[in-house]
Amino acid sequence: MEHIPPAAWLAEAVGAAQRQEPGNLLRVVLVVMLVGCALTAWFLLRGYRRKDD
Repeated sequence: MEHIPPAAWLAEAVGAAQRQEPGNLLRVVLVVMLVGCALTAWFLLRGYRRKDD
């Protein structure tokens, strides 16, 4: 594995960020929002469960 200097790594990261489409950020935000809603619903609904011991 070849060693990449930090300056070259940073330049490549900036180049990759410029090539990225804005749709990817929206996709990530939507997935995180859906997972958060599901976890919130699970947390709230588990409190309503009744135990008939």
